[in-house]
Amino acid sequence: MAIEDLERLQIGILERIAELERAFHDRLVLSDNFDHGANRTVAGRGDATESRLSVILRSMGVSDFTFRTVPLDYYDKTLEERNEILGAFSVHHLCKSIVLVNTQAPANVIDCSDHNNSKYYIVVVQYVARLNAENIKNFLYALNNQRIPKKRFNLRLAPEEESLKLTGFVHNAVTCVGMKTDIPVILDEAIAKLQPDFFWLGGGEVDLKLGINTSEFISAIKPFLVCCSS
Repeated sequence: MAIEDLERLQIGILERIAELERAFHDRLVLSDNFDHGANRTVAGRGDATESRLSVILRSMGVSDFTFRTVPLDYYDKTLEERNEILGAFSVHHLCKSIVLVNTQAPANVIDCSDHNNSKYYIVVVQYVARLNAENIKNFLYALNNQRIPKKRFNLRLAPEEESLKLTGFVHNAVTCVGMKTDIPVILDEAIAKLQPDFFWLGGGEVDLKLGINTSEFISAIKPFLVCCSS
């Protein structure tokens, strides 16, 4: 092969490599822009939720609270790692809000209009604790002066679609503030006894958490205080 042919072949190869490098660079830029755009969308939604819930909290007389944005892989981490991310006082101060449905409620109990005998309840418990539904059943039975048969109280985890419809918040974002429905709240007594009295729960977005003074939470939300964990 003549030298001129070799030179043309080499130039062609170099030009092809340059084209591939440009295409790869353009794809990286596009991907980076997409990721940043997605992050901005998530951040913007979180900012709007934080602002809305902050207004609600202040209107209820709550002043000692804060929001914190967490990584999207937050729920893949251990409680100890989550505790470090939030700067909580301990893993015992990490809590969650669970929507329960009374599957054995009388036919006329279809909503949350009667907080003493509601179709749904939202329970706040620690991540380190195990929910004791039997204790809640006994509490509600006593709350209604034993007029309603105990068998009419059977609290179970509500389906995600029902939880979303009632609260307006997706799984891992549920909080007791700014819900679509006035669902009665049950706070585990163990949380009320925490020291320091400042705990963390969902903040309305999966990557947003709310830290709040326990006494102010109780004063504003007015939950039922129940020993509902073990």
